[in-house]
Amino acid sequence: MKFTLIYCYDAYCGWCYGFSPVIKRIAEDFKDKIDIEVLSGGMMTGERIMPIEKIGPLIQTSYKNVEDLTGIKFGEDFLWHVFNPEQSDWVMNSEKPAIALCIFKEYYPERQLEFATDLQYALNYEGRDLDDDEAYRHLLEKYSIQPESFYAKLKSEAYKEAAYYEFALCKQLQVNGFPSVFIQTGELKFVMVARGFTALEELSSRIEMVLKETAA
Repeated sequence: MKFTLIYCYDAYCGWCYGFSPVIKRIAEDFKDKIDIEVLSGGMMTGERIMPIEKIGPLIQTSYKNVEDLTGIKFGEDFLWHVFNPEQSDWVMNSEKPAIALCIFKEYYPERQLEFATDLQYALNYEGRDLDDDEAYRHLLEKYSIQPESFYAKLKSEAYKEAAYYEFALCKQLQVNGFPSVFIQTGELKFVMVARGFTALEELSSRIEMVLKETAA
């Protein structure tokens, strides 16, 4: 019996970016025991949508903490926007990358974690603006997705609704910080195994414990 690991993340969450190597290793190590479902959390939506000019100073003081604890590196192109926010036109809005993930799941559901981490690399290392349609074109090439079809869906109300459904699911799971990871052990039973950045060894141990207890 395979269980489902639910990874609640947001494309704009720096700690999720730092967590990417951990969750990818978990997916590999437990591939025979769990399936991965990635849910976008909608961290920057509604009143929380803001220009980089407003949130840049916060990132200036926090990105080093992410680097130091996780070992991940933020790219120079991303940091240019962070340290020159008055010259940047970036707007941090979780909606479009969440819609893109919903679309991608239709093509390659088994690779959704890879795509989600690709989105974070595109933003945090390559400095691509995820609120700009063109930020996704290189990933369409990577995954051999037809651009016209993808961009039509990106503007579709149906896929927007799918993204907001994922936001709602994260709220139902009472997610109040990212990244958050759950193991679904029954139809309506979810066990949280990570809230915030969690090291690989600790997360592996927690997952093993849940799987063992559930099988008992």
